Amino acid sequence: MTEKVCESCDGMRLKDEVLNVKIDDKNIFEICNMPINETAQFMKNIEPHLSQYEKEVTQSVIAEINVRLNFLINVGLSYLTLNRSSRTLSGGESQRIRLASQIGSGLSGVIYVLDEPSIGLHPRDVKALVDSLKNLRELGNTIIVVEHDPETIINADYIVDFGPKAGTYGGKVVYEGPLKKFEAADTLSSDYLYGRKEIKKREPIYVSSGAITLKGAKQFNLKNVDATFPLGHLIGVTGVSGSGKSTLIVETLYKGLKYYLDGRYEGLMGQFSSLDGYQYLDKVYLVNQTPIGRTPRSNPATYIGAFDLIRDIFAQTPDAKLRGYKKGRFSFNVKGGRCEKCAGAGSIKVEMQFLPDVYVTCDICDGKRYNSETLEVKYKGMSIYDVLSMTIDEAVDFFKSHKILHKRLNALKEIGLSYLELGRPAPTLSGGEAQRVKLANELAKKESGRTLYILDEPTTGLHLYDINKLLKGLYKLVEKGNTVVIIEHNLDVIKNMDYIIDLGPDGGEGGGTILFQGKPRDVLKAKNSVTAQFLKNELS
Repeated sequence: MTEKVCESCDGMRLKDEVLNVKIDDKNIFEICNMPINETAQFMKNIEPHLSQYEKEVTQSVIAEINVRLNFLINVGLSYLTLNRSSRTLSGGESQRIRLASQIGSGLSGVIYVLDEPSIGLHPRDVKALVDSLKNLRELGNTIIVVEHDPETIINADYIVDFGPKAGTYGGKVVYEGPLKKFEAADTLSSDYLYGRKEIKKREPIYVSSGAITLKGAKQFNLKNVDATFPLGHLIGVTGVSGSGKSTLIVETLYKGLKYYLDGRYEGLMGQFSSLDGYQYLDKVYLVNQTPIGRTPRSNPATYIGAFDLIRDIFAQTPDAKLRGYKKGRFSFNVKGGRCEKCAGAGSIKVEMQFLPDVYVTCDICDGKRYNSETLEVKYKGMSIYDVLSMTIDEAVDFFKSHKILHKRLNALKEIGLSYLELGRPAPTLSGGEAQRVKLANELAKKESGRTLYILDEPTTGLHLYDINKLLKGLYKLVEKGNTVVIIEHNLDVIKNMDYIIDLGPDGGEGGGTILFQGKPRDVLKAKNSVTAQFLKNELS
């Protein structure tokens, strides 16, 4: 299904009678359709256009409107329009709108908990966000922020650092105390924050192997731009929030390539004049942070095809052959070897009226997914449940004699997921973990070297330690001859690109222009580029 603009109101939603009411020749739709910073400017200059009576009755209303618009501007959302549909907002934008509404409430004595509010924010906008959080604190509130962004961390009053690493290797408080003593803490976060460890700059690749050329892109705020993507490189797409990065790459480039290579695409494709060079590719793949599965039966092992091989191994054991068990006996998706009460899920979904569904551990198999007869079959002293309970690290060592299986499991380890259990239910994985499982799946494949991968902010939810491992995984994809395009704000990632496309100079209507495309060392020459200003120290 596709949406069409209403022919009667032309997308304005209101009757002609309402739209004919104007202030300074602008109706309510036109005012709400401006970027928020322009709407704020309009409201500040509205007084000369009002009669004395109108000034008196609207004085308090205009004051409230101005305050609310300023809150939105302060949390980095000046490029949005007031009539923007809420379902088109990113998770970070939605969170910041809620934050702006809380600042406006003027409450005190409240504990606010924010989960990575810097998601999707350019370094320029992070400062405005931090200032907004400080304003909330000054009102007498307590702000608890779960965050990886260094700028946010160094503005905190008190630090609680978890570690020492992730998953089964973490779960401990490794530091708790004031920021001024955090530098002396022996933790990964402290090491990266204070420069004892860093993401080292990689030497860029400059090998010409053809290019994709996109011309005349003009979807949403894009100003009829032309972009070149050299193949076989790691390409960074940068720019302030709302500058048109996702529109250019996901809505236009990805859907355009999908159409030419597969003959199909989802939703509406961004407008463009021509797309050349797609003949050099076999496929295009969008590696996003959507879940790898929506039921507890989906897990990393099933997604990368490792579980299929593990079931083969168990079916070849003497115990299985003696009992006549085939490969299907060790599947929790079909009847036979699984626990039938939970249907192999290990947990039972309890539907709660008016509340989210709740999963309760199965009381028959105690979360082990299989019936007792299946669990009696052992390989090297381990049941199928014991194997699914192993971390990737343990499984890599356990199955080192099985070449194909070892390769698939090792791909998960190399991408920084060594702490995950093989059978971890997919709904419990974070967006960043799900994205890395997808990347590991690609790394484990036999590559033709003719794939273009697109990642939209892959560092979301990642510690600098994990970003380092993510980058190594991306380098491997490029070394195989593939092309990787990353939409990113993280400066440590941007400095490691082979090629940069920078959009701006601002967000919304103030963006949509390509300010620079070329080698990273030349980006500092770009005029009006906010990204270039922040990259000076990283590239020096």
